[in-house]
Amino acid sequence: MNRSTADNAGAAEKRRDGAAWRLRGLVPGLALFAAGIALGAWWFSRAASGVPAAPVNAGLSGATKEVLQRLGSPVEIRFYSLLDPGTVDNSGREFSGRVDQLLSRYEQAAGGKIKVVRVNSFSTASANAAMADGIRSFNIDKGDACYLGIAVVRGGQKESLASLAPEWEPALEFDLSRVIAGIGVNPSDTQPAPPVDGAALDAVRQAIPKLDSVSVEEGSRTLRGAALARLAQASQDIQARVKQAEDHYLQAQNSPSEADKDAALKELQQVQREQSLKLTEIALEARAQQGALQQLKAAGH
Repeated sequence: MNRSTADNAGAAEKRRDGAAWRLRGLVPGLALFAAGIALGAWWFSRAASGVPAAPVNAGLSGATKEVLQRLGSPVEIRFYSLLDPGTVDNSGREFSGRVDQLLSRYEQAAGGKIKVVRVNSFSTASANAAMADGIRSFNIDKGDACYLGIAVVRGGQKESLASLAPEWEPALEFDLSRVIAGIGVNPSDTQPAPPVDGAALDAVRQAIPKLDSVSVEEGSRTLRGAALARLAQASQDIQARVKQAEDHYLQAQNSPSEADKDAALKELQQVQREQSLKLTEIALEARAQQGALQQLKAAGH
């Protein structure tokens, strides 16, 4: 390769690298572009991106910050991390550490409205407290009973995330913010819940055939698992289109035609809009099904 050709290739590579960085600035990325639409939409967009667990310095979503700003009174979060080192491996303990860091971000962002109580020392009292707060034990067959969960408390209200698992980590912020949003509202300020549509009721009955024999918590877990499966399928269906649109955009930066660049950017934005709409649709349906589950259980099912 002669020097002129090498220089041209180098210049083209620099343009492509520059376009890639501009792409990151112009288009926020699959983990963030749906943030702020709704808590559910943000959660699904983050999970669909295939982004690993949030790093230590990651910020909370705009939707979560909005929930925290609307808190009417202080909320206590009890974080139970009672892990037997003989039965919980390093990855489990690292996951617990990331949950702790996430809670610290909530505490810092809430302006004094969130207090995190950490229970991480093994004792009969701490185990009893975990059980009293609805935290589910595990690893009983391997050694000491372990507990990893969160209880959110406000006044006489309490709701628990009874069992935290690494595979649900992309959804943890959504789940926790959903609980805080529900428990942090003054009952006098709430409006009557809108009627649940028949499609959501049918979906719940189909997902949980033996509804009478499961608790709300167990049913919620089943619905979340079904939502993740739908999310994975949706992500797989559109990932190739997103990648193709991104490649077209990067390639267009080497074109002298501004029309080509505009067309490539519009294609990318359109694909992302379609993805955002799909993720929002899944999120709204999942939230409606959670409401339907609550209604059915309240009716004695």
